[in-house]
Amino acid sequence: MQTRLRIRTADHRRLTDREPPCPAPEASSRQGVLEELGPVLFASLPRSDQRRRGAEYVQGLLGVEGRKSIRNISSLFGGEAAEQSLHHFISGSTWDWRPVRRALARYVEESAPARAYVLRPMVIPKAGDSSVGVDRRFCPSRGQVMNAQQAVGVWAVSEEHGVPVNWRLHLPETWLEDASRRRQAAIPENVLPEALDQCAVEAYLRITRDWGLPVRPAVMDARECDVPGMVRRLQAAGAPLLLRVGAGLRLTAVDPGLPRSACDTEVTAHRLMLMARPLRQPVIRRRPGPGGGTVHADLTAAVRVRLPRRSSRRPSWCRDLVLLGVGQSGGRWPAELWLTDVSELHPVGQLRLSRLAERVERDFAGIAEEVGIRDFSGRSFSGWHRHATLASAAHAVAVLSGTAEPAAARESA
Repeated sequence: MQTRLRIRTADHRRLTDREPPCPAPEASSRQGVLEELGPVLFASLPRSDQRRRGAEYVQGLLGVEGRKSIRNISSLFGGEAAEQSLHHFISGSTWDWRPVRRALARYVEESAPARAYVLRPMVIPKAGDSSVGVDRRFCPSRGQVMNAQQAVGVWAVSEEHGVPVNWRLHLPETWLEDASRRRQAAIPENVLPEALDQCAVEAYLRITRDWGLPVRPAVMDARECDVPGMVRRLQAAGAPLLLRVGAGLRLTAVDPGLPRSACDTEVTAHRLMLMARPLRQPVIRRRPGPGGGTVHADLTAAVRVRLPRRSSRRPSWCRDLVLLGVGQSGGRWPAELWLTDVSELHPVGQLRLSRLAERVERDFAGIAEEVGIRDFSGRSFSGWHRHATLASAAHAVAVLSGTAEPAAARESA
């Protein structure tokens, strides 16, 4: 994969004199991308030793086996002394992670422009309760309530790959209303309580409103969120949306293709899509694989809808909504329900856009987990964000170097 890299000539130098022992050619390819990305990524760090530590940390995330703890990472660079330096760099230093993250997001956008931004919640199980934001939370992958942190990642997803470019740590009121906990974790005063769906929208708006990245559709599995609230916030900000919704979401059909009786009252999304069964159309997708891959058939139906209104007046920013039903021939109908205002797309295009969420799930398990996105064990708010930023950079290096199999090669949307 050819990647367009913007490099300043003055920064064509190695960021560190020490390389961790890694097998070639994978390590060599990743090191080459890091040497070109590093000067852009760490341009905001004022001191050369900080820039060197940043590069070492990313190298360690890519090269160390097992858990990506600071102790394990430092074993590649000199043991105890390196461990103290890296620990201070992540948890105790004063460098600001935000411009580093912004530089990564812009770099990824220039390398491979995104089709959409996928908003993905991340649960991080914890044994204790001292890490910033830890609370009793439900972990979907384990099907149980446990001590865990929770964050939302914003993934820039292109035709070739998905890369996390922003994170927002969801902090419960039990932390934000406890002065002692806030002080110990150094939580900034401007961090206020918010629901998970508010957390997701704010993480998205940071990259478009504050960082100046292009506005792309926001794609998210919002079945556990306040969907009407998310729609209002995203539409008010001018952000296109494609949200997976639950069967019980109440909507009103405004589609001339449905019987008039179906458009008179609010019904559940599931009931509405049952009434739209005669509108189903087949969609043929090819998934790559040996011998040319396999052909996969879906059924889709799309109807125009509206959410329950708070008042009779419709805001000027409110855009028409479409409910998209998805199922398989001979299978349960509907198997999935998606709400979108990207109405200019044919249902086939809307379906392709929804499949970017599956791509992120694969890249999270195959790349983000491998570079330790959930492995930070410190207690501080800034430390967590610095680790998440550098783990995102390691993820980007893995995909841009071609040493992580792109999701586009594993599935066809």
